[in-house]
Amino acid sequence: MNPLEEGKTLQLDFGKIAKIAAKCTDVIPVAVQNIDTQEVILVAYTNEKALKVAVETRTAVFWSTSRNELWEKGKTSGEVYDLVEVLVNCEQNSLLFKVRPRKGGICHTKNSAGEARNCYYRKLNFETWELENLNP
Repeated sequence: MNPLEEGKTLQLDFGKIAKIAAKCTDVIPVAVQNIDTQEVILVAYTNEKALKVAVETRTAVFWSTSRNELWEKGKTSGEVYDLVEVLVNCEQNSLLFKVRPRKGGICHTKNSAGEARNCYYRKLNFETWELENLNP
């Protein structure tokens, strides 16, 4: 079990933006939403190169801030998203990708039945500050 992905302890990475800024100065955040269910699937990052590839291929392509390379969502997991719309915020410093998962699976993590789930599968218990798995 990966404690970060499956544990109950809240371990937020408040230094993520600083880490990104130190090595990837040309990225902006992208919220990714399932166009059919309106669920927020994940938050990723893009740069000019990744955005061009995403629009040209009509698939969700991002910039991996950890590997410093194009990240074609689903290339290894098979959890590919068709890119349906791209919305730009008022300050033009973030995007919203509206996508449609091809297989229905979304996240690289799986539940106990081996099914892919939405990346936002845990909620914070306001009383205990523990994470509760909504799709174990």
